[in-house]
Amino acid sequence: MKRLVFLIAPLIIFSSSFSFAQGSGRNSALSNKIFLPGKMGYTLFWQDDFNGDHLDSAKWSYRESSRRIGVFSKDALSVKDGVLHISAFMKNDTLHTGIVETKGKFSTTYGYFECRAKMQQSTGIWSAFWLQSPKISEGEDPAVFGAEVDIFEYFKQYGKDFTTHAIHYAYGPNMRSKGPILSYKEGLDQGYHVFGLEWTPEKYVFYVDGLKFHEETFGLSHIDEFIILSLEIPGNKREIENIISPDGFLIDYVKVYKKR
Repeated sequence: MKRLVFLIAPLIIFSSSFSFAQGSGRNSALSNKIFLPGKMGYTLFWQDDFNGDHLDSAKWSYRESSRRIGVFSKDALSVKDGVLHISAFMKNDTLHTGIVETKGKFSTTYGYFECRAKMQQSTGIWSAFWLQSPKISEGEDPAVFGAEVDIFEYFKQYGKDFTTHAIHYAYGPNMRSKGPILSYKEGLDQGYHVFGLEWTPEKYVFYVDGLKFHEETFGLSHIDEFIILSLEIPGNKREIENIISPDGFLIDYVKVYKKR
């Protein structure tokens, strides 16, 4: 998860989207047709509904490590009432959040990836659902070494009704990135929403609540990628001065569909 930095073009896009969206009751989707994976030739291939009272270790692992101004901690993870809770809280003046991943347990190439989630309420920290290649640092061709595909990131400081998407590849001094790619949908800060990515040999397609918002051909990966869910930590303590503690990123399910 690379911290996104606005360049001139994204700033223009954001400003334009923000101005048309405020109070309009509209969204910025490319289509109002709901994407239904079953009708598009996909069948359910892998899923976790987070039933039970603990994280399924056959499907997920977690990291305990330093991260910018805070730490990823096992204590920030819990499963209850069919929901994975990734919490954010202050402990000994240090921000604690969590991250889980399917690395070494499940990865695949192409498909439709979806999660139903409720975002955090604080600014500074951000919820994220993303794919990553285990080879992304080994070379500069995304077709061969893979990419990071941020299916969604929720930076509340961009506006409560905006989510972003991004693509990165070639971790290292020659890293290439596209994003933040902005999507506006009224009500994103309230309740649960469904975020999806259709990844094919030709493109990435980003969905929010079944609506298509973006198609991208940048950084196309053609190798297996694994899934990550995280509540990300900023690099500056000023960004968490107004953090709501505790806060959290709640995930109802994650599903992966493949073509028949």
